[in-house]
Amino acid sequence: MADILDILDIEHPAASEVSRDSIIHGDKAKKKYVTAKAVKRPEGMHREVFALLYNDNNDLPPLLPTDTGKAYKQTKAKLGMRKVRKWVWAPFTNPARKDNAVFYHWKRASDEAKEYPFAQFNKQVSIPSYSESEYNQFLKSEDWSQAETDHLMDLCQRFDLRFIVIHDRWDRAAFRDRSVEDLKERYYNICGILSKVKTNPWSNTVTMVNGEKRIYQYDAEHERKRKDQLKRLFDRTQEQIDEEQMLLSELKKIEARKRERERKTQDLQKLISRADSGNIHPVAQVNVTESANTPNTAANIARRHDRKLHKKKLSSQQRPIRAVESVTVEWSGIKFPEARGTGVWLRSQRMKLPPGVGQRKTKAIEQELRTMNIDIAPTPTEEICKHFNELRSDLALALDLKNALTACEFDLQALRHQYEALNPGKTLTIPPSICSTSNDSEAKPTGGEIIDVVGSPSAHNTTI
Repeated sequence: MADILDILDIEHPAASEVSRDSIIHGDKAKKKYVTAKAVKRPEGMHREVFALLYNDNNDLPPLLPTDTGKAYKQTKAKLGMRKVRKWVWAPFTNPARKDNAVFYHWKRASDEAKEYPFAQFNKQVSIPSYSESEYNQFLKSEDWSQAETDHLMDLCQRFDLRFIVIHDRWDRAAFRDRSVEDLKERYYNICGILSKVKTNPWSNTVTMVNGEKRIYQYDAEHERKRKDQLKRLFDRTQEQIDEEQMLLSELKKIEARKRERERKTQDLQKLISRADSGNIHPVAQVNVTESANTPNTAANIARRHDRKLHKKKLSSQQRPIRAVESVTVEWSGIKFPEARGTGVWLRSQRMKLPPGVGQRKTKAIEQELRTMNIDIAPTPTEEICKHFNELRSDLALALDLKNALTACEFDLQALRHQYEALNPGKTLTIPPSICSTSNDSEAKPTGGEIIDVVGSPSAHNTTI
């Protein structure tokens, strides 16, 4: 209610204390009490600012930040009657140090003398050692002298394999200047050689995997290339960074335009397929069940349309037969998209068929793979992904060519029967070079092949 009165700029009513007399005597008791007048907020001052200036007790705000408010902390400490525990300034030694240095810290007098607790974090690295004969027999190198190798192992022991510090403390006056990669390569080569020679796996470079000892191999050349790439990345100018951002944005635009073209191509292919299925020759529109059960499909089709064609014989002879236009079809198999996603991705994603490949063609490719005793989901290594995609692309191309050949042979047989129906007593001979079947045999395409011919955009429509 107080907040509402502040918002409406209404003075607070005088609050009276509720007591026994006020309840019994009523209005008479109210005259005995004098209430303090509430401080009115000045005009133009926001109520949040006014609330910061005054509180319920009308105390002024403190000049400095304080945390002694009654709502949060006690202003007076509540002390017990017990005596406090005594603390002493006591000496101690760190067992991790070898110089017996004495330090001091505060501790309770009642605590017993214990070992310095932080000494347990002083972990020592196991550094290999070798004798004179072992060095001459196994560790001798043309690029490293024995004195230089001893100096390296001594620094590794002193600085616990902190190779940045070792490189800084390297004696360049007595030995040749070495890079951090050279020092690491020499040290880990020594560890690997001694791990093979000695039976006990003392070195931290040796790990046991399934009871087999594996030795860490340091690749110095890879580390040099990595640091060189990081240095080039760090030394880029602002112009080069802006150019890289511009190229990345252009690449995104190119990929977006490529996806748009692929989508339009798929839509156009669907329209062509629908147009071909709607405008095919009447001979190709055969019921699947009838074509599968009838032994001589092409001959029956020709007899069925004999009367219709005979009525149009005269008109057909007067107008010339339209020549079939030659169409060049490019076969390319399956084009697998490149996997260029950001972040982590699986290599098996490269073996997924593109969305443009239909379900029927996918089933046909899987059937061909099973026929060849090839797993339809092999292990996606780099080499297997490449050859598996090439194999499926070739299978898709072979299936398309097979369907196109079947469609062409069916059209040739249909045209032969039409010619014989229009010209009684004459026989049209099809050259064996353009037909895989004999001239006298009848075309017997299966129902599945007729469906493929009708729905395939590669089937050419022929009208006489």
